[in-house]
Amino acid sequence: MTDLTTSTFDLPRDLTAKADPALIATDDAHFAAIAAHLRHTTTDLTERLAIERRAPGGGGQEAMDRDLQIHRLTARLNLLRRFSLEVCLGRMVTAGAETVYVGRIGLSDGDGNPLLIDWRSPAAAPFFGATHAQPMGLTSRRRYRWTDGRITDYWDEAFTTEGLAHGTALDDQSAFIASLGTSRTEQMRDVLGTIQADQDEIIRASSQGPLVVDGGPGTGKTVVALHRTAFLLYSDPRLGHRRGGVLFVGPHQPYLSYVADVLPSLGEEGVLTTTVRSLVPQGATATAETDPEVARLKADARMVAAVEPAVTMYEEAPIEPLRVRTPWADVWVSAQDWAEAFATPESGTPHNDAREEVWSALVDLLVDKLAEVTPAVDDDLDEDSGSLTGAPLALADPDSFDAYGLEQQDTTEHLRRTLTTHATLREAFGRAWPVLEPTDVVADLWSVPAYLRRCAPHLSRAEIAALQRPADSAWTLADLPILDAARLRLGDPEASRQRRRAQAEASAERNRLSAVMDDLIATDDSDMQVMSMLRGQDLQAALGEERRVPTDDLAGPFAHLVVDEAQELTDAEWQMLLARCPSRSLTVVGDRAQARRPFTESWAERLDRVGFGEARLATLTINYRTPQEVMAEAEPVIRGVLPDANVPTSVRSTGAGVTRGPVTDLTRVLTSWLQEHSEGIAAVIGSAAVADHPRVHHLSPELAKGLEFDLVVLVDPDSFGSGTQGAVDRYVAMTRATQQLVVLTSD
Repeated sequence: MTDLTTSTFDLPRDLTAKADPALIATDDAHFAAIAAHLRHTTTDLTERLAIERRAPGGGGQEAMDRDLQIHRLTARLNLLRRFSLEVCLGRMVTAGAETVYVGRIGLSDGDGNPLLIDWRSPAAAPFFGATHAQPMGLTSRRRYRWTDGRITDYWDEAFTTEGLAHGTALDDQSAFIASLGTSRTEQMRDVLGTIQADQDEIIRASSQGPLVVDGGPGTGKTVVALHRTAFLLYSDPRLGHRRGGVLFVGPHQPYLSYVADVLPSLGEEGVLTTTVRSLVPQGATATAETDPEVARLKADARMVAAVEPAVTMYEEAPIEPLRVRTPWADVWVSAQDWAEAFATPESGTPHNDAREEVWSALVDLLVDKLAEVTPAVDDDLDEDSGSLTGAPLALADPDSFDAYGLEQQDTTEHLRRTLTTHATLREAFGRAWPVLEPTDVVADLWSVPAYLRRCAPHLSRAEIAALQRPADSAWTLADLPILDAARLRLGDPEASRQRRRAQAEASAERNRLSAVMDDLIATDDSDMQVMSMLRGQDLQAALGEERRVPTDDLAGPFAHLVVDEAQELTDAEWQMLLARCPSRSLTVVGDRAQARRPFTESWAERLDRVGFGEARLATLTINYRTPQEVMAEAEPVIRGVLPDANVPTSVRSTGAGVTRGPVTDLTRVLTSWLQEHSEGIAAVIGSAAVADHPRVHHLSPELAKGLEFDLVVLVDPDSFGSGTQGAVDRYVAMTRATQQLVVLTSD
């Protein structure tokens, strides 16, 4: 932990004026208090975490509470160890001359006086939201730039004449603009301390209903998406991890790797992040759909809806009666019995999960029927009648109770075990309500025309024919939403099997415990017959506690969704997200101008049509990333196909124009740049042979989306395609550059 024996400030020589004690002495004193408190807090958290980890695990809610407490303590301890004094973002001076320090987390001294207020708290809002037009009660604001635990720069803003008198070194926006041009790394750099007012307003917006954040390249959409995730988890108790939490959805895996460090740096290590592709197991190997017509048909939300009738066909109760032979009497399963059992599960129960309920209800019906007849002795059972042989079965006496008032259930359980293992009954039930695999259901849709026609009546005969594929065909990205719908509707077959195995093991364990209790009771010679208490239902339940089976973490439901680069989603893919967000609370981040497929609707129209209802719209218009020189070249590219594109205004200039040359210059361009820049990363976008280098990435336009690089080299951008998709790919690729853009062509 930091020990402040010297100043926190380590300003370079060209900033000597900022090292004036009149400007930084107050900060140094405050940082000394924070450092002392951090040492104490870290020690305390370490001890508390050790105690929690040594504590007995317990079960049920107790175990969950312990795990959550360990998670909270670990996350906070990791954050303090990682940032130390850098948890402080800056300070603000209010109109009442109070100096308030803002941090990644809140800290108070031993007397309860605040050392830092959490950046997400309402009290911290002016630090991010104050402008010269609306100072929000501030006279001045200071932001710090940290390097290896020391402040290497800071910049002040004065909002009133009083602010000039509170020891400010005025840089206004210049230092912030300069910071935007620093070299990029493999992961998104920390920008919490420099969030701007337009971004902060969106970050703090209500979580009620859908919120769309529309912004062009470089406007900080991803910054807003990530920080809004952390803000909502802190500020909205309805979205806590126990209530569903937040799912963050990005466009592709390189993007998730790029932003992976941001949420942990904000103290949120429990947020699940994914791509649409990763929501489905088959997404790992799915390929692009090469047939445009098939892709169009499968992108329709009505194809996702076809899964429901496809599964319902397997849940239709048989109408033919079934005779089940038992040692005591033949019992008939009537059409009414089938229908009654099939109606047992609650609406929305996954098919494979409901199977256990239907089977149990059916067995209960037959047990009741058998209990109504007098059992007969049959030592020579038919092979089809079950596995029980031996003595006559005595029916349970409803007036028979043990010493503690608990009804004996031996007879009912005897009947149930016989029916549960009955070969004819099990085979008939297996045909009536089979275990279904999502892949089998969807494969049948693409290989059995009559099945598809019944489940998707909106399709024409020509469209049905176009969708037909061999049952063993490889899955494509267009299949994933339909596979996902089938998986959610059916439930995981493997989980169902695991549950049955766990139930069988639990049943065997209960039987073993029951035998032990029988022996203890039989040998109990005490006056009070205390061993009879072992028959108590509460004690038996505790001894035979059923084991838990893990569920699919990404299946939801989630309390809130954050979706970045959302303009790329098809209607069918939106259904995947809709199924995971019943609250309809989500943050949609995107840019209609960056949609590779035509996006002719408004955001409100799109979200309403796919089922999320009326949406609010927030727009970002300032480009903090892309230099003016690059945007001047990129804007005409997108305006040619989308005249109303939301092209943002760049706030910075590098003084370097866009460089052009032949493809043969690629190696020279990269070598020269690497020699001149010891830091930063470059990207080659397009088809080209690129030598491996840790600071040079080779990407397609699609995989470059959401990322940023110091140098971008476009190789044959005209080869990206024609029409809207080609123009969008060129526009996206060009606007990834934060410093320099080079365009190389074969001609």
